[in-house]
Amino acid sequence: MSKTAFHPADILLPSEGTDLSKWAVIACDQYTSEPEYWNEVYRQVGDAPSTLRLILPEIYLEDEGAEERIDSIHSTMEKYLADGVFSEYKDAMIYVERVQSDGIVRKGIIGAIDLEEYDFTRGSTSQVRATEATVIERIPPRIKVRQGAQLELPHIMILIDDPENTVIEPVDKSRLKKLYETELMQGGGSISGYLLDKAEQERIDSALGALADPETFSAKYSLSDKPVLLYAMGDGNHSLATAKQFYEELKRENPGKDMSHHPARYALAEIVDLHSDALQFEAIHRLVYDVDCERLLSELESELAAGTAETGQSFVVSCPSAGVEDKTIAVGKTASNLTVGTLQSFLDRYIAENGGKTDYIHGEENVRELAEKHNGIAFILPPMHKSQLFPTVIMDGALPRKTFSMGHADDKRFYIEARRITE
Repeated sequence: MSKTAFHPADILLPSEGTDLSKWAVIACDQYTSEPEYWNEVYRQVGDAPSTLRLILPEIYLEDEGAEERIDSIHSTMEKYLADGVFSEYKDAMIYVERVQSDGIVRKGIIGAIDLEEYDFTRGSTSQVRATEATVIERIPPRIKVRQGAQLELPHIMILIDDPENTVIEPVDKSRLKKLYETELMQGGGSISGYLLDKAEQERIDSALGALADPETFSAKYSLSDKPVLLYAMGDGNHSLATAKQFYEELKRENPGKDMSHHPARYALAEIVDLHSDALQFEAIHRLVYDVDCERLLSELESELAAGTAETGQSFVVSCPSAGVEDKTIAVGKTASNLTVGTLQSFLDRYIAENGGKTDYIHGEENVRELAEKHNGIAFILPPMHKSQLFPTVIMDGALPRKTFSMGHADDKRFYIEARRITE
């Protein structure tokens, strides 16, 4: 029995002979303002078996044809299972090495997170917690994809705080069976995966259990009487929240049924050490459009730049249509300990009162280009240092939504593995 919320899983991989360079596609929540990226994915995949046909890229989530896309996803899952597209590895964990676009190797372990040990609500004391505010309105459309689906595919990345490198770093891949290796499309780098044997699984479980020891935890953060936070969400917050809500709905729909061994109790995820050199926290910038740029900026300066306090918070604004280029706004009146929280509070109120849309963009150049393309406003935010993550979540609860991103969009998880979520 696992000592923590992270468990082995029955993992499905594409059968031998599958072209993995076409099978693997990037996380569905990337490039949501760039249809050109997804058009190129469809072009490269062509008719080949691919996870592209098992996911709904979120750029299409609110399109009129979304329902038909979801029906197609479910039927393709059934077809791939019936046609023997997958090979199954029982009670498995997979060690992965991802060579990022910058050449740095990111190491992780894929297994299943027990959703009974996860609570995404603010102020949660569960072993697995959200690191940013979960937008409840974003969950129902994603549940539609999960309802009727026989499979899940993970782009969830969960962080552990392991400064002594006791969990992932000791893995010796030379002793393990290589399961796959492939280049990833559109500048995504490359990835390889190795099957962890039982002895290595047990070592990993013991190391995770040691990190979860309450006395060790209290000493690490100089805290007392704080429940252990072992797993903090890195990427895929709303995907894990969707899995949790779906599982809770199943329990409500089946009163009296023993759901303790139901596949939907778990969600496939990759754990990664926060201290990995490959993980660099980057700001997620804001693109606001369908607004009166001059009016919004006027109100923003009146509200946020008022006062003379040295708050240390500032961000950069660019609105080409209004002739504003890289103007620095020094915040005089804060609404949050983090710059992103102060800005987000203002934007939420302004858009609720005046209309407009917000998108969350990785990369300064991307958000600038999109502001020009959409006659919108780019808000360029400073990054949060990753050492702030665990202490902040432990003390203050979840951060403002879309506070940070772990690296560039190209380096996000690509779908390769899958798992059954039906009995």
